[in-house]
Amino acid sequence: MSPVETYDALRHFADSWGLVMLGLIFLGLVGWTFRKGAGAEMDRAANSIFEDDQDTGHGQ
Repeated sequence: MSPVETYDALRHFADSWGLVMLGLIFLGLVGWTFRKGAGAEMDRAANSIFEDDQDTGHGQ
């Protein structure tokens, strides 16, 4: 196989199966976010920036 043929084969593979793989990863991450029981964890992460700085010792 010449380098050009190898490149073309890999390019066709990435164009087809790469797209499928990235789509599945995206769906998995979205599903992970909206899974049952994740609400409390997401609320804690969203509100963590509002917690008092006394916990870290960097408060005023």
